[in-house]
Order: sequence, then C-alpha cells, then structure tokens
Amino acid sequence: MKTIALIAHDGKKPEMIEFVKEHQDELKAYRIVATGTTGKRIAETGLEVDCKLSGPKGGDAQIAAMAAEGLLSSILFFRDPLGMHPHEPDIQMLMRICDVHDVALATNPATARLILLGLQQEASI
Repeated sequence: MKTIALIAHDGKKPEMIEFVKEHQDELKAYRIVATGTTGKRIAETGLEVDCKLSGPKGGDAQIAAMAAEGLLSSILFFRDPLGMHPHEPDIQMLMRICDVHDVALATNPATARLILLGLQQEASI
C-alpha cells in the first residue's frame, strides 16, 4: 500500500481538513502519515492516520526521513507562506529532500488534487 504524508501549518489546518473530507474515498486507498496536530485533526474525520511528532518538535524531519528512505509516494503540505515558522529550517529541509529524492510535493489544494489524480491513474495502469 502506498503512503501519503499530510502536513498543514496552523493557518492551513481547516483547509487540509476540508480537503481530506472532500477526498476521503480516494485517501482511504493509501496509508496516511501526518504530523502530530494535523494528524489528530484528520483522524477526527474517520480516516486512519499514523501520527508523527508535531512539526516544530521534529515531525517535519520524521516525514523528510521517510521521503529520503523511499517510503512515501507523495507529501501534501499545506503551507502558510505568509506566516512565521520557528522550524523553517526543517520545512526547507523537507522540501529539499523531496527535490533530491523525486517525491511529489503539493503545497496547496490545487496541486494536491492533481497528485491524487496522478496516483489514481498510476494505480489503474
């Protein structure tokens, strides 16, 4: 079973929860991992989630490690580009790891929808 990581900054968590609700049927086909608070909120929708640490406490780094190890099909990371984040170095590292290891990374709902569509098409081939 392929694994997708879900991450959302505080200001984007409502948008992530709405995305999960809209795409719950598609997401059920994947193992879901998420950073701590985001994962707890996603679990409230009924989706099974493997929660890592919260982003500022190392969750972004845990997910980056999974990407580097080839354990993730994609990462959906709804970032708040206007907010200040004390763990910005971890965020940049996660994005760099995605580029180095060719892991699909969505930073907004529009791109996340396209990644899900691509994964579905890939599965039907």
